[in-house]
Amino acid sequence: MRKYFGTDGIRGRANGIITPDLALKVGQAAGLMFQRGDYRHRVIIGKDTRLSGYMIENALVAGFTSVGMDVLLLGPMPTPAVAMLTRSMRCDLGVMISASHNPYEDNGIKLFGPDGFKLNDDVEHEIESLMDSDLAHRLAGSSLLGRAKRIESADARYIEFAKRTLPRQLDLEGMRVVIDCANGAGYKVAPEALWELGAEVMSIGVEPNGFNINHEVGSTAPEALVHKVRELRADVGIALDGDADRVLIVDEKGQKVDGDQLMGVVARSWQEDGRLTQAGIVATIMSNLGLERYLGGLGLNLVRTAVGDRYVLEHMRAHGFNLGGEQSGHIIMSDYTTTGDGLIAALQLLAVVKRLDRPVSEVCHCFEPLPQVLKNVRYKAGQPLQADSVVKAIEAGRARLGANGRLVIRPSGTEPVIRVMAEGDDGDLVALVVDDVVDAVSRAATQVLADAPVKGAA
Repeated sequence: MRKYFGTDGIRGRANGIITPDLALKVGQAAGLMFQRGDYRHRVIIGKDTRLSGYMIENALVAGFTSVGMDVLLLGPMPTPAVAMLTRSMRCDLGVMISASHNPYEDNGIKLFGPDGFKLNDDVEHEIESLMDSDLAHRLAGSSLLGRAKRIESADARYIEFAKRTLPRQLDLEGMRVVIDCANGAGYKVAPEALWELGAEVMSIGVEPNGFNINHEVGSTAPEALVHKVRELRADVGIALDGDADRVLIVDEKGQKVDGDQLMGVVARSWQEDGRLTQAGIVATIMSNLGLERYLGGLGLNLVRTAVGDRYVLEHMRAHGFNLGGEQSGHIIMSDYTTTGDGLIAALQLLAVVKRLDRPVSEVCHCFEPLPQVLKNVRYKAGQPLQADSVVKAIEAGRARLGANGRLVIRPSGTEPVIRVMAEGDDGDLVALVVDDVVDAVSRAATQVLADAPVKGAA
């Protein structure tokens, strides 16, 4: 078990878990880990629009400069842009300050190596060990302290990079696009990139104030986008999340298109163009069985991993896949990026729409999803999944669904929640199985609290 890092960096309540002291230690430990040679080492830091970003950014700068690393500050910038700029600016380390789709009260720290990829578990474990050690004797001397510098050209660099993922002759002329930036990290670059490609752009979620990131906007709250697409009779709506590494599409009818549908569209297009490096794509255990069947009809495989874009990417790199992602909208196209990129995924979809010259509703609903039910059970202590009653309920649920369905139970990697998901051809049966498992987990979680010793009791 790791002490600080979860499935996607370090994340928690700002000034509760994510404190200046923690950020300082991360900067010092990661800075020492990635100093390999006698040259001046550099780290690049981006952030989303949370109020706490100022506090964490300054603490990280103090940590990195105290061990002799120079710091390049990007300001608000999408997570995939930080990954890209880490490579293109020849930095030794990249840092993104963000809690992605979480509310503003939370924040987090994501780290990228010099190749632009997220750090693996072993490296994160080494950083944790350094954070808990005495680093006083390893601080830089007075003449070797690092410097901090703000990079003013970062927006333009990323916009140009995103545009270059499309063929030069392709533009978005004639398309009415609504972009929802979740009042987050993509609020400047995403609308600008679409406008430069020729689209008629209407923007929402582009007025961050430090508190409103992901609040009733963005990919986790698409109702505002659905309303705006219908109101303006737009051709397509694009919703990013707080750090712009995931995307949700809304077609011209106001229907939502999730990551599974998006991967299906791109997989078929790339297969027809001979661009898939393997006969299939990589997704997680949460992707709909309908996607798996659709790809099977095309002669393609769906390889499943644990939940988390890092696990998808690890499998892609190990086995030579160039397309993968999550139902939630983390789409990884390794021909272009080293992590999920909501804007680039949207651009690739729009390229298919332009080439086919058909409405988004026709292009993007390539299969009928099987009935799928997901419910969350919040718990306060213990490990309810290990209770005998829960194990039996899970076994019974899987037996009832049989070969025509799936039951997936997993603890969240970012909060004390157990997620229960089932899918199958029979929607009523799916809902019943989920309810039975949720009831068992809830009772087990309540029993753990009831059995806990009372504080102060003899």
